[in-house]
Amino acid sequence: MHIAGNAQQLTPQQRELIALAARLGGEKFAPRAAMHDREASFPFENYEDLRQAGLLGICVPQCHGGLGADFATYVMVAAEIGRHCGATALTYNMHVSSTMWAGFIADALDMSPGQRADHEHNRAIHYERIVHHGKVYSQPFSEGGAAAAGKAPWGTLARPVDGGYEVSGKKIFASLAGAADYYGVLCTLDKPGATQCDSLYLAVPADAPGVQVVGDWDPLGMRGTVSRTLLLDSVLVPHTARLMPEGLYFQAAARFPHMFATLSPTYMGIAQAAYDFTVAYLRAEVPGMPPVKRRMYPTKQVAVAEMRVKLEQTRALFLHNARDAAVDPDKDTRMRLYAAHYTIMENANDIARLAIRTCGGQSMLKSLPLERLYRDSRCGSLMLPWTAELCIDRLGRECLYEAGERDEAIE
Repeated sequence: MHIAGNAQQLTPQQRELIALAARLGGEKFAPRAAMHDREASFPFENYEDLRQAGLLGICVPQCHGGLGADFATYVMVAAEIGRHCGATALTYNMHVSSTMWAGFIADALDMSPGQRADHEHNRAIHYERIVHHGKVYSQPFSEGGAAAAGKAPWGTLARPVDGGYEVSGKKIFASLAGAADYYGVLCTLDKPGATQCDSLYLAVPADAPGVQVVGDWDPLGMRGTVSRTLLLDSVLVPHTARLMPEGLYFQAAARFPHMFATLSPTYMGIAQAAYDFTVAYLRAEVPGMPPVKRRMYPTKQVAVAEMRVKLEQTRALFLHNARDAAVDPDKDTRMRLYAAHYTIMENANDIARLAIRTCGGQSMLKSLPLERLYRDSRCGSLMLPWTAELCIDRLGRECLYEAGERDEAIE
């Protein structure tokens, strides 16, 4: 089954890149997934495969040597990778997000001619590192407070100094910690009265003095992301470290909300993987298992039918949402985005739950992928900036209020 349903509706580039992701996933990523899950180790080999395939530059503009893929193309490729290794897909998203913020999203923002020229100069440096030197970027986001949910300025601060910035702060759940070459750190310009409008997005070299990765990593799921804590202690970076001009990240976040749902393609892939395994198991087509068919039992047929219904519901919203993505979406599109993100995250786990119940006791074994898919899928709705609860909160408010509306105080 194609991750996008009807592949005939795809562009030639989309078909080619999804096929490439499917080949790498099936031949390389899936056979390694259990080991990285068991060891909570980062899939460096998978990144070498992505590097050799040119996929690190999937959303780098063609004029900078990349593949120039748009948002819809990227999320379908990411879902196909997630079908084979959730941790690889999730960390890959952190890398690709850096290139999208600096790329087609920045191109649509309001900038002065000076800002645009400065940005073009800076992003050429970052893109050259990725395309020609295979460097990996990440996007440490969470700080344990309201900033990651978009409710407060970042606690990580960038103090202006001669030639650049001095960055200090802490990021938790920093995916690719110890694996990325550059950390795309979201922070706040250190000045009196700074607000969210004073955001900065800086590429901090992993080997810069003052950068430290600390803490253990032994989580429930997504163990291969190795999302340890990142400490930044008076780290000096030049002006060219800017992935966006000063303050532009806040504008981008407000005007291109689809970027905050780029975690969900991973879970679309996991949902597909849980269904794929269940069908193969009931048909006795799982490699290394006895050829005992279970497809003839009505209870199994009903369960698989229910899984397929949920899967197609999820895919329909996933694809609609991918093609909706644009700067300045209207209210209806934004609400559909919240609904899609929530549905993908929750349905992925529900499909994995049904898969375990349908396949029975064998599904508990770590020699088979279902228990990993279940654990990985459960983690999706917990992830900032849009947890399941935050999606419901935003959606409920926007369903009932227009912009600027307030209720009178109740005495």
